[in-house]
Amino acid sequence: MPKTTGHKNTTLRFYTETIEVSRLSAHAFFEAGDEKYKGKRFFWENKEKTLTLVGLGHAHIISNNYKENRYSDIDTKWKELCQSSLKEVVDVSPILFGGFAFDPSNKISSEWDTFPSAFFTVATFQLVIRNEQAFVSIHYITEEQESAEAFEHLRIERDTLIHTAQVKELKVHEKPEIIEREDRLKEEYLNAVEDVTKRIKQDEVKKVVIGRSLKLTFNHAFSAATAIYNASNEQPESYLFGLEKEDKMFFGATPERLVKVEKGQVQSSGIAGSVKRGKNSIEDKQLGEGLLVDSKNLGEHKYVVDMIQQVFTKYCEDIKLPSRPKLMKIRDIQHLFTPIEGRLKQDSSLFELVEALHPTPALGGEPRMEAVKIIRESEHMNRGYYAAPIGWINSEGDGEFVVGIRSALLENQHAYLYAGGGIVAESSSIDEFEETRVKFRPMLRTFGGKMNE
Repeated sequence: MPKTTGHKNTTLRFYTETIEVSRLSAHAFFEAGDEKYKGKRFFWENKEKTLTLVGLGHAHIISNNYKENRYSDIDTKWKELCQSSLKEVVDVSPILFGGFAFDPSNKISSEWDTFPSAFFTVATFQLVIRNEQAFVSIHYITEEQESAEAFEHLRIERDTLIHTAQVKELKVHEKPEIIEREDRLKEEYLNAVEDVTKRIKQDEVKKVVIGRSLKLTFNHAFSAATAIYNASNEQPESYLFGLEKEDKMFFGATPERLVKVEKGQVQSSGIAGSVKRGKNSIEDKQLGEGLLVDSKNLGEHKYVVDMIQQVFTKYCEDIKLPSRPKLMKIRDIQHLFTPIEGRLKQDSSLFELVEALHPTPALGGEPRMEAVKIIRESEHMNRGYYAAPIGWINSEGDGEFVVGIRSALLENQHAYLYAGGGIVAESSSIDEFEETRVKFRPMLRTFGGKMNE
């Protein structure tokens, strides 16, 4: 029988049980939850493909609508919950998965209205695939003293979900037809870029990232399982994430790690400055070499790396930082990339790092506070969880967060895609618009759209 202890400040009891399972597809397990757990699922796969997480159902939700202290609130409540759990060494750690809004002070009503400032869940059924081994955990968090009967029901359901995932075929992943495509607020976007460029020339700020949105309408509902499956096929070199809330799912295939903590080691990466892929290997090499010496892109990149280095200096020791960026090449785009490593100081935590790093100059601007204020004034949209931290933490404090770019919000027959670019003094509104078109490509391809429209 799963074990528990009570925590002195709460009556909650956290029961958990884990079994190892052979041959289990993460996509099939996610889809097995379609009928009963649609709207209450998450999906995660790291870039290296060494860790995959799937959550079905909500055993517990930790969320808030705070502007201040939203990170520390989640951190504190998660630690309190974990203290009420008795976890044996052989158990797989419970995972808390979720994300934060880019700017909780943005009050524009939008497709994101049902998402709070911070939203995290512990899954009722948690699949962890690590280095070819698959583990399914049941999490039952309750105030009830007697849990044996309820837990037995969960065991039966767990076995049914595993059987469905192992035996039943995945549904045919057909892409619905796009019947309408809308460049939302295009003129406002172009005007915002022009306005921000002027403000940068007047030395108000150094850089501001301005985003825009594309709305797709399909001839019938696009299933969440299909969207994640397609994204994994289209962008195999990226992180894959999906977070459902009610009838919506925020998902994406992002190249960008915000921060990872594992056994005291901290990793982050500066990614800023980009150019398209070439039509052939020769053109690709020329474009990449050009990016490595381009002053505008190198300047953008330096803002990001300097900021991450400042955060690491506060929260980490033994910092390692290369002297110059490398190229990161993914399917549609090449980026300037600098990895940064350190060792977590004794009293620091993953959530403190997430708070300190968000938003990096690659997604907000420089200086940060002024840039976010200009974004709020100029973009005329609500980013929601786009360009914000999304990821997971376990009961040991280890975890990883990425930046929610190359992403979309899926809602039945509609999808909202988001992309942005860094505006500096030399920026041109038409060039920036074209750059966002390149950044829309991964999600457009996932949804079956043509990239040259």
